[in-house]
Amino acid sequence: MIAITRILSAVVLALVAYTAAGQDAYPNRPITMIVPFPPGGVADLTGRPIAAAMEKVIKQPIAPVNRSGAGGMVGYAAAANAKPDGYTILIALSSVSIFPEVDAIFGRKSAYTMDQLVPIALISADPTILVVHPSMPVKSAKEFVALARKNPNEIAFSSSGVYGTLHVAMEMLVHSANIKLRHVPFAGGGPAITALLGGHVQALSSGPAAAIAYLRSGKLRAIANWGDKRLASLPELPTFKELGFKDVEFYIWAGLVAPRGTPEAAIKTLRDAARKGVEDSEFKTIMAKLETPINYLDAPQFQQFWDRDAKRLALTVKRVGKVDEK
Repeated sequence: MIAITRILSAVVLALVAYTAAGQDAYPNRPITMIVPFPPGGVADLTGRPIAAAMEKVIKQPIAPVNRSGAGGMVGYAAAANAKPDGYTILIALSSVSIFPEVDAIFGRKSAYTMDQLVPIALISADPTILVVHPSMPVKSAKEFVALARKNPNEIAFSSSGVYGTLHVAMEMLVHSANIKLRHVPFAGGGPAITALLGGHVQALSSGPAAAIAYLRSGKLRAIANWGDKRLASLPELPTFKELGFKDVEFYIWAGLVAPRGTPEAAIKTLRDAARKGVEDSEFKTIMAKLETPINYLDAPQFQQFWDRDAKRLALTVKRVGKVDEK
């Protein structure tokens, strides 16, 4: 009887241990990837293919969910305040660093803080490009600036939202060129470029991936780029830097981050999946078609890159100061 009892106890303990191990295994259910912009923008175009590539590694679905609003802040805040259990991640753009600085300028409590998020991996980083509607009588940055000076506040530009990635880049140009443009914000890069295509605005600072097909079809015209060197995909496009504009340098990067407090084991799994994901042939093919170079950085290097970028953006936001957010 004692022997049978011992055997049963051992079986029960084994089942409990097996169940606990199964519960602790990560991931054991689908992961949500918050995309803080509507479909069609850089976050969406990068987030969906990297999610698909990472799924192959972790053997669980990674479901991109668009949580747009307030230039990306709604999605950023949702991710920062999500349960840190490894089942919510975020595809962030450089604008993630901007909103806490904006809130500080307005003296209000931020919807999230930077220390609520931790890096997983940087996926891409491209300078934005200035694109205009083909009806505009300009083919160079010099002509664009001259027209803007002649017609202050008449040239309208769209953006992904007030203080969003595409807005801040354009404000750099406005400051450097000493011009006045009219800002028309939208709830993401997709709607912003749609407005430009429809002729509702005349200009946009766009990620190359979102605009290049329209450039080739003649539906849009490129003027210059915000990088420190010319783009391999658009080698004929000069940089504002080489044209003599100062402090007009901006990169629209896309990286994976998670809520702070996410278990280290989960972060490691996600880092490994991202590292292998960027090497996936299908992912490479998609990024090549978008003509977006992969700029992978693992979490430690991504953190260093992010810190430098955040400081630069903070200085820009402080220089711009308060802007009507309506």
